[in-house]
Amino acid sequence: MKEVILDGKLMTTKAKLHKEMKNKLDLPEYYGNNLDALWDMLTGYVEMPLKIIIINFNVCKKALGDYAEDLLFVFEQVEKELDDFILIVKNELKDDKTRSQDFCDIFYTDRIDTNSVKWDNLKETFGNEDLIPMWVADMDFESPEAVRIALKERINHNVYGYSIVPESYYKAFINWEEIHHSYKIKKEWIRLASGVVPAIYWFINAFTRPNDSIIILLPVYYPFQNAIKNTNRNLVTCELINDNGYYKIDFDEFERSIVENKVKMFIQSSPHNPVGRVWSMEEQDKILKICKDNGVLVISDEIHQDIILNGHKHIPAATVKDGYYADNIITITSASKTFNLAALNTANMIIESPEIRQEYDDYIKTISTSSVNLMGIIATQAAYNYGEEWLSDLLLVLEDNYKLVKESFNEFLPKIVVSPLEGTYLVWIDLREYVDRENIKEFIEDKCGIGVDYGEWFSPLYKGFIRLNIATRTTLVRYAVQNIIDNINK
Repeated sequence: MKEVILDGKLMTTKAKLHKEMKNKLDLPEYYGNNLDALWDMLTGYVEMPLKIIIINFNVCKKALGDYAEDLLFVFEQVEKELDDFILIVKNELKDDKTRSQDFCDIFYTDRIDTNSVKWDNLKETFGNEDLIPMWVADMDFESPEAVRIALKERINHNVYGYSIVPESYYKAFINWEEIHHSYKIKKEWIRLASGVVPAIYWFINAFTRPNDSIIILLPVYYPFQNAIKNTNRNLVTCELINDNGYYKIDFDEFERSIVENKVKMFIQSSPHNPVGRVWSMEEQDKILKICKDNGVLVISDEIHQDIILNGHKHIPAATVKDGYYADNIITITSASKTFNLAALNTANMIIESPEIRQEYDDYIKTISTSSVNLMGIIATQAAYNYGEEWLSDLLLVLEDNYKLVKESFNEFLPKIVVSPLEGTYLVWIDLREYVDRENIKEFIEDKCGIGVDYGEWFSPLYKGFIRLNIATRTTLVRYAVQNIIDNINK
């Protein structure tokens, strides 16, 4: 399929296709007279600067029977004649295992010598450039095809000046949240940031003062701790309850810590990095009630919201109890984890409360912030509009990779505790039954040849744990797991 950069001639394309469909197809009378309905049923067409026609051939075949082949032929002929759209034909008849393998074969790419933090910063971080990197939370897979096409289109314009955020960007994000997470967002609630971590710093400075207390649940993504300490706030921690690898919230301890320390803010990780929990409605109801009752503002980092595995469902904090707590929550999310766009520095902040929104807007005027990332906006919009099938296949890969880790250790090293992976692509592993916690770094790096995030980075109580990034091809995951098994069994 050739990649055609489009110039937005929507009506010309659509009229041309309608004409060709009428002239060349002996369609049933209903479809002949209702081509718009046929178009909407068979395509994934979305009106935006990038024009792509996505045909699900299985749906087409079911709807039109023997006419499907003729219809596809017409679309292909029109594509050759016009330069203002791209035809992508999808076939979903493959089984999940085949789709998973195909995804790895098509999208896995070598990242060495691309200035990748994950691959090219090993020597600086670990002192050894020959490790297999399974640490930084990005993926070794190319982003969806539509993202690459959209970026090429904009790059070919050759002018990269200051840019505004188009309405189509907000529409894409709002639609994604409603369709995938049942979260109905209004445009006026949305603010943009260069990333989740910068946004957290902004919120800390906007809504708390030096020496105010901020609480987090440990073990957790360590930039949370850094942000609190670096802004001279008082770090208050509440350890999750570790029930043989399955983590629960200690609600009594959480509330006690809030009251005793006069906590002003709670920074939540949902889904939780690194323990892989997708918090339930009941769990979120309890913790959000504690925060609301005690005047604690909730910052909910939901960057992993789309990486949900094994039948679980992400529930945005602001939707809990039909939005009862929404006026006390700021949600931060991004397409960066979902579609591997981290370097494009684009995140969305959702602030429903008019009062909190005004307070944030007043604060942001006092600091120097850059304009939006042009390429990040373009990539995010294309990903939200056209990336659903790519994501669906990615999740199959992640489930396969997690299954490989879990089953291999269960079979050969049954005392290793692999936490259930409900969300994220980061597997939390307890090696303490086999590896001396004081020697964990030497074992993983020098003997196994792997670069990982270590448990004590997330909480001082978790030395002997590792976080393993499985968003890579299955052969690398198998290599890492086998090296751990072989070196423990020596």
